[in-house]
Amino acid sequence: MAPPGPAGAHPTSAEPLSRSIFRKFLLMLCSLLTSLYVFYCLAERCQTLSGPVVGLSGSGEEAGALGRGVLAGGPRELAARPAAVQRKRLLQLKQWRRRRRPVRRDGGEEVAWEEETPGLAGGPGGSGAGSSVAEAPPRTLALLLDEGSKQLPQAIIVGVKKGGTRALLEFLRVHPDVRAVGAEPHFFDRSYDKGLAWYRDISSISSGLAQSAALISPKRLLGICAFPQRQRKRKLRLLISSSQVKDLMPRTLEGQITMEKTPSYFVTREAPARISAMSKDTKLIVVVRDPVTRAISDYTQTLSKRPDIPTFESLTFKNRTTGLIDTSWSAIQIGIYAKHLEHWLRHFPIGQMLFVSGEHLISDPAGELGRVQDFLGLKRIITDKHFYFNKTKGFPCLKKAEGSSKPHCLGKTKGRTHPEIDHEVVQRLREFYRPFNLKFYQMTGHDFGWDG
Repeated sequence: MAPPGPAGAHPTSAEPLSRSIFRKFLLMLCSLLTSLYVFYCLAERCQTLSGPVVGLSGSGEEAGALGRGVLAGGPRELAARPAAVQRKRLLQLKQWRRRRRPVRRDGGEEVAWEEETPGLAGGPGGSGAGSSVAEAPPRTLALLLDEGSKQLPQAIIVGVKKGGTRALLEFLRVHPDVRAVGAEPHFFDRSYDKGLAWYRDISSISSGLAQSAALISPKRLLGICAFPQRQRKRKLRLLISSSQVKDLMPRTLEGQITMEKTPSYFVTREAPARISAMSKDTKLIVVVRDPVTRAISDYTQTLSKRPDIPTFESLTFKNRTTGLIDTSWSAIQIGIYAKHLEHWLRHFPIGQMLFVSGEHLISDPAGELGRVQDFLGLKRIITDKHFYFNKTKGFPCLKKAEGSSKPHCLGKTKGRTHPEIDHEVVQRLREFYRPFNLKFYQMTGHDFGWDG
């Protein structure tokens, strides 16, 4: 055995760090990682806002091209500016909006600023999918600085399920004068008893981790680091799940349209009267699709969630031997468009409703979006330059937004492969829908060609 060393001497081998120092080190590391995470979340939120912001020059002249405006640059550059500078630019914006002096083109024609340099990037909270051929108008700055007010929607996409409503909404959000709710509020079918004030100021629990975490104060996040490691993850989840995403109903400026889409409104009998009570001037958009294809798509969606459901063929008929169609099955019932339209025409004139072809939304998205923009009283900004056809998904996608390396396509839940359905069942369904389709063509004044 080695003799003991002299009193007060340190052992030759390095001792491990003391518990207190180790805990302080972990706390500092956790604080640093949390700060980086919060910064990342804020950066992600900024990236979902519109494309490059083009503001006004110091002399009050409008900025028509990238780099000319004082505020040229994306939302991250804007966020990096001091608050005083942001307020100054906002004041310039308000002064510009009051003046709105026309500018002259080469041909001598006087046009407003929007006519000269239309914005193509999506507004804050929109898809952000725009084209690089032009930049967002200065009003984007006011939205970034929480200007504007929350309004009840002036236009609603009321249906139909699996008709192409999500695609239409995402395409429309490219327009700088459209401010749309991303989620489906389901106010007029599920939450009407909460009142219009709640509808206007609606908020929703976020399902996105980064979006939720960005709303939590850094102080609360740092507080989680004081807990043992095993408890941190659980407490972080609880904190995120309790955070609310406010302002789901977007803020709008003068001249912008507030929109929402909930496809189940079209088949909800109370919805027409309720929307009419809110405003008789509400513009209604219905995206319709071949009812047979729509029913199969509806079934495919349900099948992806519940693989144990009966076959499409067995659900279609009350009695397959007699060939009696089961109209109580929602997948079949939704496609009887004429029946549902009758309820709407008791409260709204046909001219206040626009019927969009789900098939044309795939084959000619720019053409259908042109009709929608005309119907909403908007300038035709969304054109064929915004789209490309994705062969893998089988439908059009928006071209990549400014500052993004990827195009904007709908998620994996869209464009599912349909199961093989018995040809005789498909033919029987076509015969069933034919008289309803003909009546629908007559009511709308438009032949959608589903029986050709």
